Amino acid sequence: MKYRKYIKDDVSISEIGLGAWQLGQNSGWKSMTETEAIKLVHKSIEFGINFFDTAPNYGHGTGEERLGKALKGIDRSKIVINTKFGHTHTGTLNFDASYIRESLEGSLKRLQTDYVDSLIIHNPPSSYFDGNKNDHYEILERLIDEGKIKAYGASLDTYADMKLLMETTNAKVMEVFFNILHQDTTSGFEMAKQKGAGIIVKIPLDSGWLTGKYNSESTFHDIRSRWSREDIDTRARLVEKVKSIVGSDENLAQKAIAFCLAYDSVSTVIPGNVSIEQLTNNVQSSDISIPPDLISELENLYENEIRKLQLPW
Repeated sequence: MKYRKYIKDDVSISEIGLGAWQLGQNSGWKSMTETEAIKLVHKSIEFGINFFDTAPNYGHGTGEERLGKALKGIDRSKIVINTKFGHTHTGTLNFDASYIRESLEGSLKRLQTDYVDSLIIHNPPSSYFDGNKNDHYEILERLIDEGKIKAYGASLDTYADMKLLMETTNAKVMEVFFNILHQDTTSGFEMAKQKGAGIIVKIPLDSGWLTGKYNSESTFHDIRSRWSREDIDTRARLVEKVKSIVGSDENLAQKAIAFCLAYDSVSTVIPGNVSIEQLTNNVQSSDISIPPDLISELENLYENEIRKLQLPW
């Protein structure tokens, strides 16, 4: 496993992290037993993963609880935990600044730790990224002073939101939507580097599309049922174009993750893993290097054909 800078004066983090949505009970995406969840975390640590991304709403709090149980007894100083604020453990939304401390205290209790390395606002409306108009960031600064967090930031989807957050706050962490089919946020990578802000890449496999296992005939009955038939046809066509660039016989998921890691502004990538087999395959992406000419082709595909489509998440 290779490691990259995340937060100033904190431990470096594994460039493949564990996104912990699936650890919780009845997570709304995939679900596993507590035994399976703990085993997945322990296997991650064996692979050298030391970065874990979670949130209160993952399994209505059970995601954080299980992660906390799995990490019990592990040297906390070598583990980096990122959790979130805004999507509550009860399944509701609460982005009020006055709720930040209560939310964090709940997360700390479930995680069985006295601090988290980073706390980020969980995909709020864009207006919340403006530090000049919100009290959130003063509260987050106080939590740093108290030692309850080391850094703060936001989970977001667009360059415009990245830019607003970085221009108006002292945010040092951003969890950004970025993959071969969604490259808008790359416009903010250089600014993030200049400001010393760590970047977590979420949804690197585009909710499974960049594994290559779906096509125009695929149907979905989980959270992905939001896609229309037209959305599915469009993504299937684009995935075939991606395959023609990287090689149809290649492991597409590994190439997709390696694409994200080709950008030195990226601190870590958090693909979803619902089995040890998937985890193993994703971790192996760290050993792959995509030639610069292929990176350029994939960037050109996005700029010339994909950007204008405004693909829905």
